[in-house]
Amino acid sequence: MTAAGRPFALNAAARRTLRSLLPLAVGPAMSATSGFPPDSGECALLIARLIADPATLETRLDAASAELEGQGLRIAAAVMLDFCGDVLQLSLPGGDPRLVLDVLDRHFEPADMLATNGEFELPRLFVSDMDSTMIGQECIDELADFAGLKERVAAITERAMQGELDFASALTERVGLLADLDEAAIGQCLADRIRPMEGARTLVATLKGHGCRTVLVTGGFHHFADPVAEMLGFERVVGNRLAVAGGRLTGALSGAIADSATKLAVLEEEARLLGDGAATLATGDGANDIPMIAAATYGVAYRAKPRARAAANGRIDRGDLTSVLRLLGIPERDWLAA
Repeated sequence: MTAAGRPFALNAAARRTLRSLLPLAVGPAMSATSGFPPDSGECALLIARLIADPATLETRLDAASAELEGQGLRIAAAVMLDFCGDVLQLSLPGGDPRLVLDVLDRHFEPADMLATNGEFELPRLFVSDMDSTMIGQECIDELADFAGLKERVAAITERAMQGELDFASALTERVGLLADLDEAAIGQCLADRIRPMEGARTLVATLKGHGCRTVLVTGGFHHFADPVAEMLGFERVVGNRLAVAGGRLTGALSGAIADSATKLAVLEEEARLLGDGAATLATGDGANDIPMIAAATYGVAYRAKPRARAAANGRIDRGDLTSVLRLLGIPERDWLAA
């Protein structure tokens, strides 16, 4: 995706890095996408975009540049993108995006960042987790509160999201604890407890407005996911189903378990329908999101657990979900309200 930028004023170490590789990298007009000077002979390209505290950006970039150079990775160009003045774009001649993010993490945290090999392009598919990603809660924990079991269930949820427990076993155990709960508690929980994550509506509406298909896929339950998807504008929902009999939860699930393999399968299925080369975006926060995050063109960990962050080439730890739009290069004037 094209995005004009202006050279960023670097400290001495960063300027030395640039001069050693591309003498003209700071000063003349930049390539609209990569930030390299025109006709610079760029080949393998890694682009990293970063949103961090502007007051310390220059100093921290100096330190990050030195660490990257120590690992054989040199920043070839640094520009502030004109469409969004708080996005710093770094261009490097190749490298591992996750390694670059790890270095940037150490020097800029908390920050929002996204790195990719090659030029950025708008995704044609967006697949997202629900709990603690599109909404600010874990639905099963909140529902368990109506049975007086929130603390017990939440402890299991946390361990499962950290990757310490098998997801299916942990889900079965937690659902079993809800046996005999009145089904009406679900509606009350939805009304009283469940709220969208800040920026979620704008993210979904804007991506849809730019031709992107949107899918909500959750290890949670259709009782929650269906109304959440309707509220946020998702076009498809995949999740688990709580079994109900006589107006009460049975403590079991109806049908197969939707887990990490399901999330990956949905991403791959939807991507195939779009054809070869379609860029994909996935967001999530827990261990069961790792396969789809790792497989997506842009896998974004949103305020995520350590294992999910490590698998992602995008991380949101500073702003809200609209940071994804900024990092993808969608100017705020083109954002859509739900």
